[in-house]
Amino acid sequence: MGGWRLVVGGWLLPVLLSFAVHANATEAVTFSLFPVAQVDGEGVFLQQLVKAAAPLPALKLCESPAFGKTTELSRAQLNDLLASAAPDLATTNWTGAESIRITRRTHEFSESALLALLTATLQRDGVKDKGELELSLTQPWSAPVVPDEPLTLKILEQPTAGVTPSFIVRFELRTAQETLGTWQTSVKAQVWREVWAARSSLQRGQPVAAADIARERRDVLNVREPLADFAAGDDALEIAEYVSANTPLLARAIRPKVVIHRGQTAEARLDDGALSIRLKVVALEDGAPGQTIRLRNPVSQRNLNGTVLDGQTLSITL
Repeated sequence: MGGWRLVVGGWLLPVLLSFAVHANATEAVTFSLFPVAQVDGEGVFLQQLVKAAAPLPALKLCESPAFGKTTELSRAQLNDLLASAAPDLATTNWTGAESIRITRRTHEFSESALLALLTATLQRDGVKDKGELELSLTQPWSAPVVPDEPLTLKILEQPTAGVTPSFIVRFELRTAQETLGTWQTSVKAQVWREVWAARSSLQRGQPVAAADIARERRDVLNVREPLADFAAGDDALEIAEYVSANTPLLARAIRPKVVIHRGQTAEARLDDGALSIRLKVVALEDGAPGQTIRLRNPVSQRNLNGTVLDGQTLSITL
């Protein structure tokens, strides 16, 4: 081969050198076949089956065996697969085993793995932003053997009410390529969230800024109403109803601080362009700034609606 490395006509050298390198590489290919190999669901790749002196490409030879099944390939069958997938790598230089037994990699699907997938699925599809879902099993879990690859879980059946403190869930496990089966288990659930809670009983009309409340992490799964959400120390709010001790504050238990009270006399303003009228009215209900309440004109005994501006003034429209 040394003579062929001379320049011939100025252009033949690269071609011949390429051929020489390829020929030498082909002659040097020796595959030592493993007796067994484990693969995932993506397929059977050459580098998983043989040992070679040089690094091998990520060359897919065939599909993976189905989960729980076995594929056995002889050297001749591998040569046929190589001839189809990469003719340049076909070789008769085989050492090692006469054939290879191929199975899927597996592991036990533990209770912790189940709870992680169940929690993520139910959080995304059921609980959403209500809080942080926490699950626990109420029965022992018999861990099945599953492929050692990413799994997804699909909920097939759960109570119509959704996630409750205790329920039975039926689900399906899948890999990217296949369904592994269906299972059923019973679980207990909690949904944790930071909420405002009363540390002692709260009275209607009590300023929120002075109330005995604190932010606490609570299980809110059984709370069916919106929870209160406000900034700490907000002096424009007050307690709207009695709240017992150790109870999360609901949104309806908080309201803007009342500045006009039922039975109070206040000034009502009617402004319509150049027309401006002032009159005394009696509040028929409590009101906070921005709220519209019922009023009565004590002279005409006519009832009106007015929007609270401050503790002494309301705005009315005809």
